[in-house]
Amino acid sequence: MPLDNQFIKKNYYVTLIENNKTAAPVEILGEMLLEEQNSGGDDFSSIRFAQGELYFHFKDFETAIFKWEKVKNELKPWAKKNIADAYFELHFLSKAEEIYTSISSENPSLNTETALQLFTLYIEQNKIDMAARVIKNTVAENPDYPNVTDLARAFFEEHRDWNSAVELAVSETTRTESMKWFDVLRAYVEKSVTKNIEPDYFSNVLITLYRNDKNRFEELTAAFWDSYKNEEMFLLWIDTINNLFKEVGINESDSWRKISALYQETYLYLINGKYFVKEIAHLVPSLLTNWVKLTDSSHALFASAALLAWNQIFPSTISEEAAAAAEKKIGQSSSKYNWLDDILALFDTIENWAKQHGIEVGHRFQWIVGEMIDLENHHLLVAGSAGSGKSSFINSMLGENISSSPTSALMMFKNHEEVEINEITDTEITSIEDVTEFHERTSKRRQKNDSEICIDFRLPNQILQKNRLSFIDSPALNRSVNKHELFTYLHLADSLLFVLNASDPLTDEELQILLKIKKQAPHLPVHFLLNKVDTVYNEQEALRILDETEAKVNTYFPNAQVFAYSSHYKNQQQTSDFEAFLSSKLNNLHLKKHRTEKLLSFTEETITYLLEKRIEMENSLTESIHWNEDMVLKLTAALHQLNDLQTEKAENIQHSYHVIMKEIQEEITKAIPALIRSCSDMIKEDSDFRKIHFQLNEEINKRIQDYLQNTILPKLYSSIQDWISDAQEELVQSKIYLDEMSEGFNALYGEERIQLECDFRILDDWLRDAGRMTSGIRMETVNVFLRSTPSQLVLKSVGKLFGSIPQNKTMLYNKYKQFIENGEYDELTESIANKFFMQFELFETSLERDIHMFFKNSFTVLTNTVEETEIEIQEKETTLTNMKTKPEHYHDPLTLFKLKLRQYEWMTLVGGNSFQLQ
Repeated sequence: MPLDNQFIKKNYYVTLIENNKTAAPVEILGEMLLEEQNSGGDDFSSIRFAQGELYFHFKDFETAIFKWEKVKNELKPWAKKNIADAYFELHFLSKAEEIYTSISSENPSLNTETALQLFTLYIEQNKIDMAARVIKNTVAENPDYPNVTDLARAFFEEHRDWNSAVELAVSETTRTESMKWFDVLRAYVEKSVTKNIEPDYFSNVLITLYRNDKNRFEELTAAFWDSYKNEEMFLLWIDTINNLFKEVGINESDSWRKISALYQETYLYLINGKYFVKEIAHLVPSLLTNWVKLTDSSHALFASAALLAWNQIFPSTISEEAAAAAEKKIGQSSSKYNWLDDILALFDTIENWAKQHGIEVGHRFQWIVGEMIDLENHHLLVAGSAGSGKSSFINSMLGENISSSPTSALMMFKNHEEVEINEITDTEITSIEDVTEFHERTSKRRQKNDSEICIDFRLPNQILQKNRLSFIDSPALNRSVNKHELFTYLHLADSLLFVLNASDPLTDEELQILLKIKKQAPHLPVHFLLNKVDTVYNEQEALRILDETEAKVNTYFPNAQVFAYSSHYKNQQQTSDFEAFLSSKLNNLHLKKHRTEKLLSFTEETITYLLEKRIEMENSLTESIHWNEDMVLKLTAALHQLNDLQTEKAENIQHSYHVIMKEIQEEITKAIPALIRSCSDMIKEDSDFRKIHFQLNEEINKRIQDYLQNTILPKLYSSIQDWISDAQEELVQSKIYLDEMSEGFNALYGEERIQLECDFRILDDWLRDAGRMTSGIRMETVNVFLRSTPSQLVLKSVGKLFGSIPQNKTMLYNKYKQFIENGEYDELTESIANKFFMQFELFETSLERDIHMFFKNSFTVLTNTVEETEIEIQEKETTLTNMKTKPEHYHDPLTLFKLKLRQYEWMTLVGGNSFQLQ
């Protein structure tokens, strides 16, 4: 290797001249070569090799090449490499590359140096890919060669070839176990250049680091964790780290604060709804198992509760050993965790999620939650059967007649500076002005039996203020107790005061109600008010009833107390005694703890409610689709009926108009020939037969014009007016029919959705057109006797020839009269009629279009409604299909909400708490 170093530095010549310091190296080597030649030797290679080195140092590269080309011995591979170096210095890069790539040697140093020179050459030529390939091969073949890995790293970083840089760091980390390379890899991870590499690729590196330096392992693991977060390979990373901890084993005495925090962050991220359960089901059990093992004290409670909750929701996915360890940690934990805020946040998350899925949790639910987190007041639920005097008791406490019996809504009375009353339903909150309006609305609700209402009644009251108390007045209990509103609001109550009638205390029916309450709310404190003791005829009897009632009550409710009371005795002592009774029974309750537990139960009921809503939504969608399909059939049938109606009305109206025109036309056809023939009375024996045909033609036109103007047009006007009246009646009947159709559809829709309007403006158009067409007519002059027919030509010629001869006038008179009276005028009449009726025929052709305009809006409304309904059907079918084919889109978030809820429930077990897990 020392000799290789001399070859590398081109200092081999020093070994030849080290004993001769008398002259310059060039001179010494020249003398040595001359001496060798004179002695008859034949091995000049070593000397020439050394001479080449000197010439190279003197930058006489051509001479150096010449010398090295003469080398024949074992130095030839190095000489070949040196020749390539010289060509490189001369910038004959292609020649240098050719020589470098032709070198083949078993000497690692020579091969490495050649590769490094070739690497430099490729960089010079900007052949980056080839340079990368050379340096990668060099590192693979001789990674221990001085600076070769650093050179490779610098090259990869300079050219931002991060995959190669990471590959180098991983390789060197595993090979050398050097902390330097661990730190290099961590720097790459922190730059996020590893986020697209499969996490399993780094497993060996992490295992190596775990065994050598746990602090660095935690740092590198945390860096990987952050880099993969929000990336596609994040789940693969979780799987990788889970498997890694499983392989190396976890020593619970080691401190993993950062990783513990990352496990918690990751767990919450995985269950926040971004992933479906099936996507994380294979990861979370291992994640939780590892987390519980390595968690620090600040995360132990959360981790253990999370594991046990997961095991409850997904049984048998966690080992019994891991579950037992988690339970033990919870039992030993002394953490005081404020999980009320987290439960409220969970409820808000559920509420927002429900809104996104088209479900309103409702104002009532929100109000209940708001009251649950009001820790300033104790909620005393006052219940009792009808006739117990419950309302009278509440009124005596409030100091005014507010509560009325029976009531259909739940009411909460709270102290407030001024009266403020709100009526709360699922859909709205209505402010009530005063007590008078409150009683009016209460009376209306009683008639409707509307139980889906809460009343938030705030008023100034010393008893409520002094005792930090809120009364909850429930509707009177009856036999249908299983469906009673009371059970909906048990979570809102901190304790129950059950009002009994002293005349018949604790009936079997009341006892059954109380036992059902106890079953549903086993931890709810229950006490009793024996009311109407004033009805008992003497004090001794009252005491007996009180004792018997207490004995009977204590059989089922050992901790319950009974307080005798009369709503009609308004004395301060009774009120003070009752306040003392309340104070002794209520002040020892851990309000925050119990409210939080109730909020947990209420949140679970909300989740159950949303699951039921899902079924309702599917059923509702199915019903809506079927209903809409039925409506499409009805609407389509209505369109056909409308089309038939339009056709019928068009035919009727057109036919009646056509009949009028035909009658008038027949009249004209008969009248005009008669008019023409009547003109024969103009012919006299003394007429000027040379001009008579002009006079006759003029008179005939005058009579036809007069006939059409003064006889036909008035008759037409009257007939068309009658026709318009009849048509109007037809159209009005159509509108009535369409109105009935609209009412029928709107009754089905439950809203004014269909309005089938008609365009009666066409009647105005017809009236205007009728007036225009019948107001007057100017016919073109008809040539009756000015035509060129043979008979007329003969007659007119004879008239001109013989008209001036008196004895011929009689003959002409008879001929003209005979000609007029016996003439055929059908063609002429038809021509006149055609011209006369032209505008009326145009009007007739427009009738069908006008009637279509009359019904156009109705067609549009029905057609659009069909199209809208079909679109609605398609959208709902798509929604329903998605709901059925992808139930996880709805159920998975609710499952994960329930998972969080179970976790909070487990966290209530800290310090031996006995909260009931369901």
